[in-house]
Amino acid sequence: MELLKTLIWIVDLVSALTIIVLVLMQHGKGADMGAAFGSGASGSLFGATGSANFLSRTTAIAAVVFFSSSLGLVYLSGGKHSDLGVMAGKVEQAAPQIPSGVAKKESSGVKIPE
Repeated sequence: MELLKTLIWIVDLVSALTIIVLVLMQHGKGADMGAAFGSGASGSLFGATGSANFLSRTTAIAAVVFFSSSLGLVYLSGGKHSDLGVMAGKVEQAAPQIPSGVAKKESSGVKIPE
């Protein structure tokens, strides 16, 4: 089970790094005008618009892999019922009771020595 978790962690990290790299490689919407004036995009490996489609599709696939592996880690880690919630350490503890004789003396203004 731990080997499976380790493999899913590796897939999760690799897909996260892949998403980061692919997003940084993509051009913004403002880069299209510069590409029209001879930045050489039409002579690239994927053609004028092929790189945008290829990078966006690859990013989408990496995102699906990332979310799937994250959900798999959550399922494997939280499959058992555990008492780690906010109310798990709830302690039923009654307040200490003041003896009735002490309460009457305090209300009458008599100081009680400690």
